[in-house]
Amino acid sequence: MRNYDDSLHPCAARSSQSKGRQTSEAAPQFRSQYQRDRDRIVHSAAFRRLEYKTQVFVNHEGDLFRTRLTHTIEVAQIARSVARTLALNEDLTEAIALAHDLGHTPFGHAGQQVLDKCMRDFGGFEHNLQSLRVVDKLEEKYAEFRGLNLCYETREGILKHCSIERAKKLGDIGERFLSGGQPGLEAQLTDLADQIAYNCHDVDDGLRAGLIEIDQLGEIELFQAQYSRVKSEYPELSTRRTIHEIVRRMVNQQIVDLVAHSRTNLENSSLENPEEIRHHSVPLIAFSEPMREMNNQLKHFLRNHLYRHYRVHRMSIKAEKVIEDLFGVFVSDPKLLPPEPAQRVAEELKTSGNGGRARAIADYIAGMTDRYAIAEHERLFNPARTT
Repeated sequence: MRNYDDSLHPCAARSSQSKGRQTSEAAPQFRSQYQRDRDRIVHSAAFRRLEYKTQVFVNHEGDLFRTRLTHTIEVAQIARSVARTLALNEDLTEAIALAHDLGHTPFGHAGQQVLDKCMRDFGGFEHNLQSLRVVDKLEEKYAEFRGLNLCYETREGILKHCSIERAKKLGDIGERFLSGGQPGLEAQLTDLADQIAYNCHDVDDGLRAGLIEIDQLGEIELFQAQYSRVKSEYPELSTRRTIHEIVRRMVNQQIVDLVAHSRTNLENSSLENPEEIRHHSVPLIAFSEPMREMNNQLKHFLRNHLYRHYRVHRMSIKAEKVIEDLFGVFVSDPKLLPPEPAQRVAEELKTSGNGGRARAIADYIAGMTDRYAIAEHERLFNPARTT
């Protein structure tokens, strides 16, 4: 039987050549190392909680809006399809995609911003670093190690952004942020698959919610080109199906561009292995310049018209209030915490002082789903609520 690694691009990651895990383990019997990573992520508690964490809309606002879980699955589908086309490692790509949002707080970016504010005196909070913290430390399922003990390449892909100061504390996983290098091709691909998914699908959810209108998107090139084609081909199509067809084609247009431009970059490159990719100054998995500009135009539109919409802002203000209140009350009186997080807070206080205590409280809050955070706030601040 042919070895899967033999079919990959020379610069793709190979499970047999992984840099390994933080704690050594025997090789899996019936899976590759990256398949094991993927499976551990899927079976983690943090992954399950994504079902009830918001993408843009608070989870209880509607059953059809995307959550962090549905977004994650969409990212994994796009990334794996492109990985197969470019002969990159599908299993590693999927593992990175499935783990990329594990550290997100409840209430999306509003939750992250206020938790970062709460943690300002203790190193701040960033969901990307929190995703790495989840897989390295916070998941507790195995007898021989804390966390999921994932391969270096998976952990590298999870960590998309990092400040220089924080990178200095992360050892080899933070090295590229200090040297100006790149992550592996699979990580580069997953980052762009994430962009494709959230841009296009936020358009879909925004239109569904009535927060943006089709007419507002008339000057957005990526949307307008597909809108004109769909209306020309299917003039009698219902609005709902028209929107779905447009969004579907927007996703496809970006994927086709990404594959074509990345393939050209790989063909023209003299790089011969994954380590040379890491020391390269620019990513090879990339959109063409025209597509990159169209993506930026769409991002700008969504930021101004969807993410800053007054209804989203109202929701964000309420979300910030919930998280700020929870953090403040737990810091002032850790005895209010449930037993398990209370034990972690006590342990961190002993070993790392007030900073460790604050970080453990942030871990607890970041791990909450939207509905659990709302319920916890009710239990603590509503005098009529007893359980």
